Amino acid sequence: MSNEMNLHVVTSDGAAFDRALDGESFVIGRSSKADLTVPDRSMSRMHARIFRDDGTWHIEDLGSRNGPLWGGRALERPARLGHGSVLQIGSTSVTLREAARPVSDDSRKPPTTDSHTIFRSAADLLKEPEEIRTDSVTPMGEGLRRYADRLRLLNEVNQALDRIISLEELLDLILDRAFDHLRPEEAAIYLRTDDGGYACAASRSVGKADPDMLFSKNLMEQVVEGGQAALVLDAQTDERFHEAMSLLDAGVRSLVAAPLLDPDGALGLIVLGSRLTIRQFEEEDMELLASLASVAAMRIRNVHLAEEAEERRRLEQEVALAREIQVSLLPDKLPEVDGWEIKAGNIPSRGVSGDFFKVELRHDESEIVLMLSDVSGKGIGASLLTASLEALCAGPVHDGVLPEDIFRSVSHLLFERTPPEKYATSFIAAVEPQSGILRFCNAGHNPGLLMRANGDSEWLESTGMPLGILPEGEFTAGERTIGEGDTLVLYTDGITEPENPEEEEYGEERLREVCLKYRTEPLGEIVSAIEKDLYDFVRGVPFLDDRTLVLIRRTSG
Repeated sequence: MSNEMNLHVVTSDGAAFDRALDGESFVIGRSSKADLTVPDRSMSRMHARIFRDDGTWHIEDLGSRNGPLWGGRALERPARLGHGSVLQIGSTSVTLREAARPVSDDSRKPPTTDSHTIFRSAADLLKEPEEIRTDSVTPMGEGLRRYADRLRLLNEVNQALDRIISLEELLDLILDRAFDHLRPEEAAIYLRTDDGGYACAASRSVGKADPDMLFSKNLMEQVVEGGQAALVLDAQTDERFHEAMSLLDAGVRSLVAAPLLDPDGALGLIVLGSRLTIRQFEEEDMELLASLASVAAMRIRNVHLAEEAEERRRLEQEVALAREIQVSLLPDKLPEVDGWEIKAGNIPSRGVSGDFFKVELRHDESEIVLMLSDVSGKGIGASLLTASLEALCAGPVHDGVLPEDIFRSVSHLLFERTPPEKYATSFIAAVEPQSGILRFCNAGHNPGLLMRANGDSEWLESTGMPLGILPEGEFTAGERTIGEGDTLVLYTDGITEPENPEEEEYGEERLREVCLKYRTEPLGEIVSAIEKDLYDFVRGVPFLDDRTLVLIRRTSG
């Protein structure tokens, strides 16, 4: 691949420009300190880095909130880029392109060739021959015949592929047509993997099959990264293949290869091999294979899109089921207690969190119990863990067990029954309606906010570690008295951790300010004020977690 590369940038508003890749490292982000600054609110300050390693360009995520997408997938590790690679960084599209070169007098020289190997642009091979574009009536020449053969192959492949429903069937049929029309002794299809490498997805041989027999790093880079078809006349004497030991040991001499070109970057390549016992490949074979590869790439992409659509459908079903489980655990009615006002609710995000709350009057009506929990993870797993937590707490809460004893028992059971990465934070508040005595226990949860009628406030901090971390957890209880006009506010991190476009968190102090400002208003008004302030703060940044609030106020002594 050429070292002279440009970035073609298209922003979310349609503005487009090119930027040369300078040096060995190039950072893209929203910050003015980035090498390429893009005013994209969905982009992190320092979003991604494009860097050169061993002569090729790579991309890596710099810990962004919305990681770069390559080939429609999020990057988990650095990936190698080539000409035509398309990246989605925030709402901005970035395409890697070879820098334009001035046209010289020798620009029409024949394609790269030596005594052993010929490389030609795959895109050029797909163009119709000059004979077809002329207005003169001429007998069918060799070029026209080859083009007609190509059309017949493409029509045949397209008709056959209409019946394909899986990637495995698709690749098998492509190999069928390659053997029918090009008569190789070996054939392999290599597809790009999630880590940016390539793996053999399908292979066939008239003799002993070896998926890696036709693999050549040099050929792979030139064909895939350069978008070129290749005709190798004698691999045994071509220096490019001296390191391809499996190919040489198998006696493969003649090769023909073509890239699987996709608008979002090359998907891989098809390579055919012959030991010359049947034939030596010719330029006509390279043209036919390039045509077959173009159709194959389109069909492979369609299969991938169908698989992605099915995965999205499956995930949507999972989210819907998880939401059903989560909603079923939330109380549909809050207890009514003379002298007290209670308000609680959950606002779902686009996904499903493990938020859970319950407000219950103990069976002897001696205490109002408020419990708020947030389990680790998302989706079905989080919902099931939430259901387990609710089941473990239901009996003790109803029967009058002390908050600290509830947590000791639940923590032990969660540790025994769940994997180490599964845990929950939780806050229990038990309030005596007559005296206003509050007994609370905080298992690694966000601190509760106790607001006094006179405007004073305090945070009720953690009194123990999260549930399920250790087999035997130590939990202590705190005690306060809630007077007339005092309000206790419990919440999950979906309230305090949303970020604005500058990646600043909403935070506990901002929450305290809003609560104190509206402390004399009905609890519903406080909840509405918090929501409005959150929306004003994030300025369009999506909420990534559920927002759950539980509030209780003593209205009379």
